[in-house]
This record gives sequence, C-alpha cells and structure tokens, in this order.
Amino acid sequence: MAARSYPGATIGTSPEHPHVSSTASATPPRGRVAQIRETFRLTRRVDPRIGWILLGLFIAVLAVFVGAGFALKMPVYLGIIGVPVALLATTFVFGKRAERAAYSQVEGQVGAAASVLSALRAGWFVTPAVAVTKNQDLVHRVLGRPGIILVSEAPPSRAGQLLATEHKRTARFVGDTPIFEIQSGDGEGQVSLRKLQRTVMKLPRNLKPGQVTAVRRRLDALTTTPLPIPKGPMPKSARPQRG
Repeated sequence: MAARSYPGATIGTSPEHPHVSSTASATPPRGRVAQIRETFRLTRRVDPRIGWILLGLFIAVLAVFVGAGFALKMPVYLGIIGVPVALLATTFVFGKRAERAAYSQVEGQVGAAASVLSALRAGWFVTPAVAVTKNQDLVHRVLGRPGIILVSEAPPSRAGQLLATEHKRTARFVGDTPIFEIQSGDGEGQVSLRKLQRTVMKLPRNLKPGQVTAVRRRLDALTTTPLPIPKGPMPKSARPQRG
C-alpha cells in the first residue's frame, strides 16, 4: 500500500509534545533551536501576536523581580534570579499557545486524530488508517502498554459499527490482548482532539514491554493484509501509511 501522509504534523513539534512515535514521519531529527524556531513560525500563522505576548511576559516577570530587588536593596541578585524565572514563564506560555495553535490547524481535517496520536511519547506505536470507508471514516490503531487502542474518526452514528468491525478483525491476530475503543470527535460520547492523547495515556498498563513487542510482530501480519481502498477521490491529507 502506498505511503500516505496526514495533516498537522505540527502537533508533534510543540514544546509540549517533543516526542514522535516510530511510525510517524521519517524526517531526520533536528536541533532543539531549529525545532523551537519552526514551532514559533507555525504558531505565528495562527497566533500573529505571539512574539509580542512572549516579549511582554518576559519583561513583566523580570520587572517584578527587579522591582522587588530595589525594594529589598538587592536589585542585582534578584535581577539575576528573575532572568531564568522569566524564561521559564515565557517557555510555559509559548508551549501552551503553540499546542493550541497546532490543534487549531488540524481540527476538522481528515486524519487529524492520527496526527495527534503520532505525537505520543516513545513506547507507543501508531498505525494510521487501518480501516477506511467510502465516507472517509477512519480507524487508527495504537499499540502500547495498555494493549491495542482503536481510535475512530467518524460521526457517532457510524463510529460504533466501524470500531466493532475492526475490533473483531484485530482480535483474530492478538489473542487475549486487551483492545480498547475510542471515538474521537466532537459528538456526544466522543473524545475531542485536545483530550485524545490524555485519554489514551490514562488507560491501565496491561502489557510488559516484551509483550508489546510480541503483539507488534503479530500486528505486522495484519497490517500487510491488503486494505480495500474505497472508490472515488481521496484528499492527499487522508492517505494512510503503513505503521
């Protein structure tokens, strides 16, 4: 099956989400400074005032420490302490705003859940679009210590059946391995993109690392099984890739 890309790889470039799973893009690792610069550039597309906000925050925090230093007759000492504190506060706010901007860029796009899941930390293995329908409903598969998590991108009226079908198909290959189902989306009973990672990572740990490796080998056979591609055009942003 041809490799396909998903929108919004920027989810993984946020300072809040620096890790990308082994099934994500094969882009060579970049330096930390280059990563921050790229994150800032992408964030500014959605949040044009980000630079002024961060600069103002840094100056405000530093001013508080310097002002307190003059009041206590130790401006140099508190000023030196204020610099790392101001940097920490600025970095925290930058991370939050960058994360918010990243989500806003992928929300509503086909494959958005796969983009969010691909930013899970090491030890999680994400295979996008293990099931695709003619309506461009998707199921993504995540493997980790909890077991197998199937995540749908579909309206609530179709997501349940879609997940049940993939659940049954996957269970034939993995025996007693726990399989969880999550409906991503904004409908009733669904998990929003902003809460998707947190929901996955809160699942109970059922497998040891060695068991995860064994299950992954079994799933390789399932992944290599040809997936019927629905007729009709499919946006480039929704093309599945092998995990």
